[in-house]
Amino acid sequence: MTWSEAEYLDHLRSERRAYAWVMRRHGGLTAADAERAALEAYPYEPADAPYRWLVFHDEAWHWAMLTIHGDRYWAHHPELARPTDEYRARE
Repeated sequence: MTWSEAEYLDHLRSERRAYAWVMRRHGGLTAADAERAALEAYPYEPADAPYRWLVFHDEAWHWAMLTIHGDRYWAHHPELARPTDEYRARE
C-alpha cells in the first residue's frame, strides 16, 4: 500500500469505530467491551509489518459478524450477509 501513516491511522480508527458499533448493536457488548474488542481486532501494526493492510481487505462489518456468529454467518443469517442500512448510516 502507498498510504501515508496518517491515512493508515485514520482508516484504523474508522474501522475500529465501525467494529465497535457492530459489537454493541449486534453483539450485545457494552461500550467499553466493544472498544476493547475493536482494539484487539484492529491492533496498530508498524509500517514495516508484512501484513499490515490485510485486516482492511474486508470491512469491519464482516469481521464483527464472524466474531459474533462464526464462520459462514452469511449462510445461517442471510439477512446479515451485507451491512445493514443502519450500519451504513451510523456516521
